[in-house]
Amino acid sequence: MSNKEAGTGVQSVDRAISVLEILARQGEAGVSEVAAEIEVHKSTAFRLLNALETRGLVEQAEDRGKYRLGFGIVRLAGAVSGGMDVTRHSRPVCERLARELGETVNIAVGEAHYAVNLDQVRGPSAVTAHNWVGRLTPLHATSSGKVLLAYRSEKRRTELLSHGMERFTPHTATTRKQLTADLAAVHERGYAVAVEEYEIGLNAIAAPIRGHDGKVFAAVSASGPAYRLTESLMHEQAPALIHGADEISRRLGYLG
Repeated sequence: MSNKEAGTGVQSVDRAISVLEILARQGEAGVSEVAAEIEVHKSTAFRLLNALETRGLVEQAEDRGKYRLGFGIVRLAGAVSGGMDVTRHSRPVCERLARELGETVNIAVGEAHYAVNLDQVRGPSAVTAHNWVGRLTPLHATSSGKVLLAYRSEKRRTELLSHGMERFTPHTATTRKQLTADLAAVHERGYAVAVEEYEIGLNAIAAPIRGHDGKVFAAVSASGPAYRLTESLMHEQAPALIHGADEISRRLGYLG
C-alpha cells in the first residue's frame, strides 16, 4: 500500500469516528448535518453513514434521512464494560433501584471530556423509551458528569473542561465558579443533582461508584421528568441511590 493510500484510509477512519461522535452527542443527525460538521461533501458523508450502517453501528431513524447510533455500538460498548465488570455487577442493583425509585437508572463512566452511558434500566414510571446507552453527555450539565468531575483533581478538571462549558438550558452552569460550588456540594452530600440543566423538563440524581482501589470511576443515576422527579424528591431518594452505589462498589471489590 502506498503512503497516499494509507493516508486516505486513516482519514476515512478518522471521519467515520467523527460521525459516530456526532450521533452520540446529538442523538440523531441527517446527511447534510454530518457533512457540514466534518466538512465534507454530502456524497462523502452518505458513503460513511452507509458503511457504518452496513456494520450495524448506525441505523436510520423512523424519520427517513436521519441517522442514529445502532445496536452494534452497544455490542462494542458491552465488550469494554464487560472488561471492567461494571455493567455485569451493577445490573441487579440497577433493576432494584429502577423498581424502588420508579425512574430510569443509568450507569455512566468518563470518556474523554464526556460521560458515556453503558447500561440502562427503565423504571415502572418511565413513559418514554428514550435510550441513553452509548450516548455521550456533557460532564458539567449532568448529574453523572458532576460526580465524575467532583472526584478528579483540580488539574484534571481543568483539562476536562478545556473545551468550554456549553449552555444547554437557562439552568446550565457555564462558569467555573458555579460548577465549583456544585462539585463542593457533591462532596458534602455524596451525590449530585441536575435540575433541568441538560434538557428542559428532565431532572437527574447520581451517586459515585468506586473500584477496588477506592477511586471513583463511574456513577449510577436516576432520571425522570421534572414534574414528577422534583428537586425535593431527588433529595429524599438520595439515600437509596447512595446505598445502591455503595453496593455496586462492594461488588466491584471496594472494601471501604
